[in-house]
Amino acid sequence: MTLAEEKTLVDDKTIVKDYFNQTGFDRWRKIYGTDEVNRVQLDIRKGHQQTVDTVLDWLKADNNLSELSICDAGCGVGSLSIPLAQAGAQVFASDISEKMVGEAQTRAQDALKNLDNIQFNAQDLEQLEGEYHSVICLDVLIHYPHEKADEMIGHLCSLAKSRVILSFAPKTCALAILKKIGSFFPGPSKTTRAYMHKEKDVIASLEKYGFKVERNAMTKTRFYYSRILEATRS
Repeated sequence: MTLAEEKTLVDDKTIVKDYFNQTGFDRWRKIYGTDEVNRVQLDIRKGHQQTVDTVLDWLKADNNLSELSICDAGCGVGSLSIPLAQAGAQVFASDISEKMVGEAQTRAQDALKNLDNIQFNAQDLEQLEGEYHSVICLDVLIHYPHEKADEMIGHLCSLAKSRVILSFAPKTCALAILKKIGSFFPGPSKTTRAYMHKEKDVIASLEKYGFKVERNAMTKTRFYYSRILEATRS
């Protein structure tokens, strides 16, 4: 990675962290909540929930959630972490935003009888340590350029004893055109760079680090696109 690329990544991380600790926090807390939102935000809410529900369905279908330790990397407000804990998994949840983690803890306190099997920390991906049965990272790779995504996937794989589940914005011609069109219309809600990734590149990274894709799905709404891959250690 060149010096310019490293600087871009540092800038991206700073922008993302500041955004989700400041103006972006209220916006995304509402999107991932039940408050009234505009039609675009409602569409994103439904799309994100579909992605979460797909992952939950996969995990519940295996009938062993209560036996698993799960790292939810980039947990946001706890949309996935909390139902995983409710299902009996031991959950270690983290997010780069202190405010998001605080909101997740509040929601967990409201939803769970106790917090014995869920732990929250404010950390970015590079800081994550430990060993978990499964590592899940939903809609986070959108903040990482292609050059860094492979390294981040490798780090997530190093934490997983058995399984990694990723979701990302797939890079296709149609979506690339939509993104280009959107760049001509700057607005207050557009505050971070959004990186799409080719599915074949993500699969190649998973395979390089010893994982094989077992299940896949696609969430597609009007304003939300997310490819979901489950890979197990081969």
